[in-house]
Amino acid sequence: MSATAAPDGPGTPPADRIQDRKRGRNPVNLVVFLGSLAGILVVAGWAMVAPKQAENVLGLAVGWTAGWFGWFYILLATCVVIFVIGLGFSRYGKVKLGPDHSTPQYTTFSWAAMLFAAGIGTDLMFFSVAEPVAQFLTPPRVQAQSLQAADEAPVWTLFHYGISGWAMYSLMGMALAYFAYRRHQPLAVRSALVPVFGAKRLDGPLGYVVDIAAILGTIFGVATSLGIGVVSLSVGLDMLFGFPEDQAITVQIALVVIAVVMAAVSATTGVDKGIRFLSQLNVLLAIGIALWVLLTGNTQFLLNALVQNIGDFVRLFPQMTASTFAYDQPTDWMAAWTLFFWAWWIAWASFVGLFLARISQGRTIRQFVAGTMILPFSYIVMWVSIFGNSAIERIRNGDTAFGELKPEEGFYTLLQQYPGAGLLIGLATFVGLLFYVTSADSGALVMANLSSRLASPEDDGKPWLRIVWAAATGLLTVAMLLVGGITALQNATVIMGLPFAFVMALVMFGLWRALRTEEYRVQSSHHRIPAATLGADGDRHLARTWRSRLQRQVQAVSTADAQRHLNGVVAPALVEVATELQSMGVPAEVSHLDGGLPAWAELRSAPEKGSPFVYRVEIDQIPVPAFGGRMVRQGDSTSRLEVHTDAGGQGYDVMGYTQAQIIHDVLDQHERHLAFLRLETPL
Repeated sequence: MSATAAPDGPGTPPADRIQDRKRGRNPVNLVVFLGSLAGILVVAGWAMVAPKQAENVLGLAVGWTAGWFGWFYILLATCVVIFVIGLGFSRYGKVKLGPDHSTPQYTTFSWAAMLFAAGIGTDLMFFSVAEPVAQFLTPPRVQAQSLQAADEAPVWTLFHYGISGWAMYSLMGMALAYFAYRRHQPLAVRSALVPVFGAKRLDGPLGYVVDIAAILGTIFGVATSLGIGVVSLSVGLDMLFGFPEDQAITVQIALVVIAVVMAAVSATTGVDKGIRFLSQLNVLLAIGIALWVLLTGNTQFLLNALVQNIGDFVRLFPQMTASTFAYDQPTDWMAAWTLFFWAWWIAWASFVGLFLARISQGRTIRQFVAGTMILPFSYIVMWVSIFGNSAIERIRNGDTAFGELKPEEGFYTLLQQYPGAGLLIGLATFVGLLFYVTSADSGALVMANLSSRLASPEDDGKPWLRIVWAAATGLLTVAMLLVGGITALQNATVIMGLPFAFVMALVMFGLWRALRTEEYRVQSSHHRIPAATLGADGDRHLARTWRSRLQRQVQAVSTADAQRHLNGVVAPALVEVATELQSMGVPAEVSHLDGGLPAWAELRSAPEKGSPFVYRVEIDQIPVPAFGGRMVRQGDSTSRLEVHTDAGGQGYDVMGYTQAQIIHDVLDQHERHLAFLRLETPL
């Protein structure tokens, strides 16, 4: 919520004209929350009450979607790849996902490790065997079980799990990071559409529709992963402990309940650090499993196959990415594979994109694109090539029964042929189980954030809201399992991913349009009058002004001093400007967040046409510089009151400015903004 500077008389205390944003309140967006929850409960209830009818309707709906919108899914995936890679190589690649002076929060190694972990999941364990086997036995075009089918089967898996999907994640991640950390918009999908529709339109029904589409896509995507996870993990648990076949659905429901309970525990007790540690351990265990299969299996063949798969992928990708099979369209195959995967990636895009945005503040677009497109895919290539080719080799060596197994049985059955099979299956089940639980927890957190009005990008939705979304995800997963298992989940994902596919296309256009404005701002920069601010108090204060500025440059400023200046000088100055603008008939508002970091005060004024004017002062902490041989302890920092506008961080500090100087600095930036509006042209 924001506060409008009321046009009272000049005697009204400035503090009375600011409504603070209280950290930790983060109210629920009831329209988004109730609207999306109602849709999910209706689908889940219908599936549980009339499972046969639901299965038939889902089958018909996915056939209609594949027939009429299959081309759109394929075209969108291709365009996103071209857009993201083109953006990374373009002049916009130098733009930072944050203010120009910002630096990455994580080291390159830590950032790479988190990206690496993002490429691992229980579903990859499932499809690394299930899809190569399926593409070898029932390929879309070439002869089944032929040499060409063996060559192309792992490549189809790499295609469906490859750079097209990660380009979608990259698009959403950079869009969310750009608008949240550089343009100071909420960390929400609707923020990326502001350049397309305007902030006012997105603060109403249109914005609610976008957020609801993001939540529906996310919950069906997460439910699909959980469904695949429980079906696959139940096989691993059966091999370890054994249970009657008719109890499989009971075990699967129990696994869903475990995920919901773990998500609830995480939301209420704050065990995120423990889950983060176990997730990092899982990465090492997963790599260990892959290396064990590589070294104890047919190592020479697998290394040759790895290199060949990379070469075939590079050769075939341009053809695959635009292939709609127009003349001999295998509708069932398309719906089960390419369209399902593209819808699944789209459904997960806002989920994973938010995670990528949070860990990538301060990096350039070029760094972000390179990291997200290369690092996770490198792991996927390694995993799919090792397990996929091992499975195909087993069938080609005469084990036809292996190819006739249920898809969920393939991965664990394959592990049985290697030394230490019992330990290997146990480790794989542990790895899959923990990734499965953390997916449920993370999905609940993201949906809670999407259905809340967060005060800042660092805030999260309320714990009870996370519990509700975890329970809703579990209910939807169980409902889809009762309807038709993995097939029903795949069909639902293809259908529910369609609305957000259109949103993603608009996000792409919105990000491009926002980056175009960066050029206009550079052109307008010479219109600013920087000398006006420093002389605002006249000559009698000049000596005091320059001496205080010099003192701030060489001495540390405490966070408490910065907050006092923000609250006592900056915020009242912004209220004065807003009040004067309103008296002239210009819409203006001031909002203020205090109590912890980040803390900020912001003036926002929106003209009838064009981009809004934003002047925001935010507390930032940087390492203390050393002068004259003074020792600096590790962790020493000083606080700055950094100025940010709609164009991003301006790189200067207003700590110690008088109220009059702050006002004149606002006017300088406002004059620059007016020059920008004169240069800006409709796109």
